[in-house]
Parts: sequence; structure tokens; C-alpha cells
Amino acid sequence: MNFPADSTVARFEDGTALLGVIGLGYVGLPLAVEMARSGYRTLGFDVSERVVDGVNRGESHIQDVSSEVLAAFVGEGLLSATTDLSRLAECDAISICVPTPLSKTKDPDLSYVVAATHAVRRGLRPGQLIILESTTYPGTTRDAMLPLLEGGGLVGGRDFFLCFSPERVDPGNAVWHTRNTPKVLGGTTPACAAAGMALYSRIFDTVVPVESAEAAELVKLYENTFRMINIALVNEMAQVCDRLGVDVWGVIEAAATKPFGFMKFTPGPGLGGHCIPLDPHYLSWKMRTLAFKTRMIELASEINAEMPAFVVRKVADALNEDRKPLNGSRVLVLGIAYKKDIDDLRESPALEIIQLLQDKGAEVAYHDPFCPVILDDGHTSISNLPLHSVALTDEALAAADAVVVVTDHTDVDYARVAARARLVVDSRGVMRRAAGGARVVGISGTEGVAAAPRDRTSVAA
Repeated sequence: MNFPADSTVARFEDGTALLGVIGLGYVGLPLAVEMARSGYRTLGFDVSERVVDGVNRGESHIQDVSSEVLAAFVGEGLLSATTDLSRLAECDAISICVPTPLSKTKDPDLSYVVAATHAVRRGLRPGQLIILESTTYPGTTRDAMLPLLEGGGLVGGRDFFLCFSPERVDPGNAVWHTRNTPKVLGGTTPACAAAGMALYSRIFDTVVPVESAEAAELVKLYENTFRMINIALVNEMAQVCDRLGVDVWGVIEAAATKPFGFMKFTPGPGLGGHCIPLDPHYLSWKMRTLAFKTRMIELASEINAEMPAFVVRKVADALNEDRKPLNGSRVLVLGIAYKKDIDDLRESPALEIIQLLQDKGAEVAYHDPFCPVILDDGHTSISNLPLHSVALTDEALAAADAVVVVTDHTDVDYARVAARARLVVDSRGVMRRAAGGARVVGISGTEGVAAAPRDRTSVAA
């Protein structure tokens, strides 16, 4: 598709465009950095003065963006941040990376998207490109954003361009990051898609065009629904193995040797993060409005939601074998981030596990080198907040009636845990080959740390 030489798209091509990013969190700040890396002047917008001031000082608050890299782009004048939303009018393209949470009834909350859209509309001018990156249900870009933007008289696809391109952020991934992860993009019109491709193909290594904004919205939901359902399946398999007295990790490892028709997933204490626990419910909600029930999503959600309580029951049963009640026992939780080697607590199952342990009267402490404190954000009912990470000393391990591995951070010395602790409840399978004196209770049964291979042989026999 051809655009006038003096158009916004021409500025994308010659690198003179000013790009804007609304929301400088886990998605927005890495995106803004990649825009700057591509040579575009980039202006980040956020409602938090603390975040904005930090960015302007070159100090990153996101683990996947180093302060050294951020400071270099700030110093070169390629990247800056502001709380002044009136400056959106200066931007030739605006990417919206705001939260899309769910209510307690799992209904979508589009208030942040709507607020960002209103802010864009106040300064909307001909030629601007608007790209929504926030995960949402199919139809949001066309049905919720487009009418608001067109309310000022400009027409989408003719006067301005509107696309959806789902974020694919995997915090802590050393291989796949913002630039080299293929980027899906769909427009509300062919002209919108062409404008979006003209920009994003200069920022990302690979851009994958799809037929519409709705298709792009659905791609994101399908990706994470796939993961959610397969995680639920392996979590249910762990409970099956627990009742059969079979080591689930051995079953998974053996199944993974099949070179076709199988993808390895592993069980754990529950779902966490900004995507998998939430995204499939956007699709469920949308389909309920169309009188269709997404049964697999509902069942998978139920299975995964039960896992924190399953882990706590394992702790209680293990203590009972030692003739100790959970009430009054000292429990040390290892790892509270939603996955290993990151500092992200969003939707972490560890928070529910701590709460359930406290509700049953346990004295709970935790150790996490990435998450030094659990703050009272109004969304967790954990007692005694703020709760601070304790040092993982020999004394702390020996003093605990039970140590619970919730998140398997790489830097934790699990051999030392096995040597110093008395009882370890392991929800991640990291203690299976650790030699030591601790009694280890796995997610699929009770086993000695060095006895797992022998146990599997006896079962097979």
C-alpha cells in the first residue's frame, strides 16, 4: 500500500517519527527501549511520577531492562518519560501497554484501556498510528476503542490508523526478548495494518500479519489458553500419580523422550504471572456474551486454582507423620516469585500458599533472593505485612518444622537445604536428586531424596 511521501508512515521509514508508549511497566518499558534502539525518539507516558523520574534518571525498575542500557538511550536523547498526557499529540505513533485486570467475578476491566484511549483522543490528529498491546477479548480494539477515537470526527483507516499487537513478554527469558520474539499484528482496516507493519517491521525482527485486529486479539488468548490447559492436565496428572504412588517427574521425563506428538509441561503449586491465570478468562467472558460455554477453560481454571491448597495439604499431612500439627509449626517457604529467577509477584501462587498456611495457624517465613519484601498492596490477605525475606542460613533451615519449595530459583543451594532441613515439601521436583538427611515429600508422594530411582524401579516391577 502506497502512502504520501509526507505522511506519518514516511517518517517511520526515514526514522524521524516520534513514538509514544503509554504504560512503562513489564511490557511498555522494554518496548520503549527497543524503539529507541531502532533509532526512534521515544516518549514514555506513565501516571507514576516515581516511574517517570526513574526512567529520566536512567534507572530501570524492570528486571529485563538494565539501567546501563536505559541510561545510554536517555543520555543520547532517544528516550524520555513524562506524566503529561497532553504530549501524546506530539507522537506519530502510540503503543498502549496498560493493565487489563479481571474483576473478582472474572469479568474484564477495560478501565485502563478506556482511560488511555480518551487521553489519545484529546490530542488525536490526522496520520497518527495507535496500537493496543494490552491483552483483551476479541473485539476490544474495534468495538471499544475505535468509536471513542472516531468521536472527535476523524475516521479510522482514513484519518488515523488503529491496530492490535499482543505483547509476548516472558520475564527472565535469556533467549527470547522483545525484539526477537515474533510480533503478531492486525489492523482494523487494511490501511491500518499496513501502517502498523511499516513501523513494527523496523523495530522487531519478525512481524506476523493476521487478517484483523480480532484475529490478533484471539492469537494471544489462544496461546495462553493452550498453556493453561496443558498445565492443568499435568497438575491433575501429579494428583493422579500421588494417589497411585508413582513419581510424576519420572513419568514426565519418560514421556518427553517421545520425539513427536508430545510437548513437555511440568506440574507446580499453581498458576502465576500476568498472562496465563488471566488471559483465558477474557475469552470465556466474550463467549458467554455469545451464549457459548468454554468448558475446557473453566475446568482447567478449576484444577489449577486447587493447586495451592493441594500443596498446603501435603505440608499438613507431612507434619502429621512427624506427629506435629500445622497449627503452631514453623514453615519456611522457599521462593515466592511466580517463576524462577525473576522478581515478579503478580498472581504468584506462593501468596495464596502463605495465606493458607497462616490461616491454619502456621508461623510462616520465606526466603527469596529476588523478592525482598511482600508489601501490603490491598490485594492480599497475608498477615503481618510487610513480610521480609529471611536469610537462608543453616539455623533457619534447622529451625523450620517444614521447608516448602514453591519457586525453584537457580541460586538456592538445594543440596544444603537437603542437608540442614528436617522436612522438605517440594512442589517443583528440585529435591529429587539432592543428597541429604531431610525427609522429602514430593508433589506426587512421599519419597526419600536419594530413593526416587529405586522407588520408580519397584513400581515398574
